[in-house]
Amino acid sequence: MKLALFDLDNTLLNGDSDFEWSQFLIRIGVLDRELFESKNLLFYEHYKAGTLDINEFLDFQLKPLSRHSRKTLDEWHRQFMRESVLPMVTQPARDLVNRHLAAGDVCAVITATNSFVTAPIAREFGVEHLIATEPEHKDGEFTGNVADIPCFREGKITRLENWLASRGWTLDSFSDSTFYSDSLNDLPLLRKVKTPVAANPDDVLRAHAEQHGWRIISLR
Repeated sequence: MKLALFDLDNTLLNGDSDFEWSQFLIRIGVLDRELFESKNLLFYEHYKAGTLDINEFLDFQLKPLSRHSRKTLDEWHRQFMRESVLPMVTQPARDLVNRHLAAGDVCAVITATNSFVTAPIAREFGVEHLIATEPEHKDGEFTGNVADIPCFREGKITRLENWLASRGWTLDSFSDSTFYSDSLNDLPLLRKVKTPVAANPDDVLRAHAEQHGWRIISLR
């Protein structure tokens, strides 16, 4: 039995769904462009630089979910999938996931982006399992807060280990564990699996992968 883990943004997607969700809400007039766009860009730059304050970002990202009904949010997300997400899905990314699925591997998308944004994207790839940052909800509506540990940096390891334990597994339960990621932020989990793969890597991850002999691929 083998485990295949996929980061989502800039790995399976040729872009960042977290960033694009805020840009989408700005575009359709839900968020004020003057107030939100510069903040969204700044958070994205901090993420790419490895300096993101995840709690500050989640406050920014999740609060808008609490201001609208789940029904309305789901309608907006269907439009977001059509207009923003599907153009970011590449055939090489689909092919990679399909190869692991066809081989019978246990496949999971593991992402810092919240599960409201990413669950439909994981389904688009045919991946049953999603480990993501979880927005808190009450009576079916979002509160604007985060539940559980954010699935970010070292938190990805904790969330993965908890997910595995809930199924009676550990990483050692698998003959191989592969993680595909583009980001320096995922170095903690990349170091933890048996087969780390740098997919569309940023400069820091590429240098680390070259130094340690990790496989480097492009899904563009």
